Amino acid sequence: MEFLIKATQLIMSLSILVILHELGHFIPAKIFKTRVEKFYLFFDPWFSLVKKKIGDTEYGIGWLPLGGYVKISGMIDESMDKEQMQKPPESWEFRAKPTWQRLIIMLGGVTVNLLLGIFIYAMVLFAYGSKYLPNENVTDGIWCVSPLAKDLGFETGDKIIAVDDEKPQAFNSVFESLLYAESVTLERDGVTKELALPSNFIAQLLESEERILFAPRIPTIISGFTANSNAKNAGFEKKDRIVSINDVETKYFDQFQLELQQHKGENISVGVNRFGEEILLSVDVTNEGTIGFMPSNLSLNQLEELGIYSLNSATYSFLESLPAGYHLAIKKLGSYINQFKLILSP
Repeated sequence: MEFLIKATQLIMSLSILVILHELGHFIPAKIFKTRVEKFYLFFDPWFSLVKKKIGDTEYGIGWLPLGGYVKISGMIDESMDKEQMQKPPESWEFRAKPTWQRLIIMLGGVTVNLLLGIFIYAMVLFAYGSKYLPNENVTDGIWCVSPLAKDLGFETGDKIIAVDDEKPQAFNSVFESLLYAESVTLERDGVTKELALPSNFIAQLLESEERILFAPRIPTIISGFTANSNAKNAGFEKKDRIVSINDVETKYFDQFQLELQQHKGENISVGVNRFGEEILLSVDVTNEGTIGFMPSNLSLNQLEELGIYSLNSATYSFLESLPAGYHLAIKKLGSYINQFKLILSP
């Protein structure tokens, strides 16, 4: 049943998009007094599910849900009707119209798609607003989660200052900026340095199949335990936040991992914050350097609630969301174009 519901939702969504796209061709054609012979949702080879002729136009629903079309007189389209083109042009045919009118009719569908994308972005901003982690608020630097990041010269704790001399506003835009960059300006241990990206960076990224190179650093919060967990046997609980090992502060999970590797096969004292109360627990570390728990994968909102990061947020009225949606759509479009260029690059 769930599959049928989702399939129906998908078909309905695609139907709306198809109708709006075809209206982009249909409306200017009507405005320029060009005859539209058919307006169809889905394709109708051999037969139609529903059809009705109003004026010169037959409106219908086909049985093949692979799109839709408008059949405009004097224009070869999805119907591939070439017979009409062999006759002398009539005033109401597409081919008899001025070039600028034909161009508007042809671009109508794409224009509607673009306007619809802007409207969708605007409504998302209107309903949910925007929220992001400013790059400057990543005060303790990045967490290198990929071996490739280290191969490129990044280290956990590095602060990204600029990418090709341009300061990134949002942290989540840094990775995409690297795709087109030649160098990165870092701050490491209080010292600013320049890191040159190799010319085959994209090739290395594709070979590694890594989705991300680095992420914001996160605290160590227990979400669950492994089988035969030393941590569970020692009295650790879910949602415990580990803050130290043998009195050495481990504010972030990467620090906890690094410190734990120094105590393989030993018994250690672990400082835990449990609902605001600081407690000490003694636990044995395995020879592999683990104590048997799974860390929480925290969202940015959860990290903000814990006071780890401060996010920038904005809400929009309906009128404010329209220009904001436009700028966001243009930004996304530019990003897609740049990524497409990378695909075509040798």
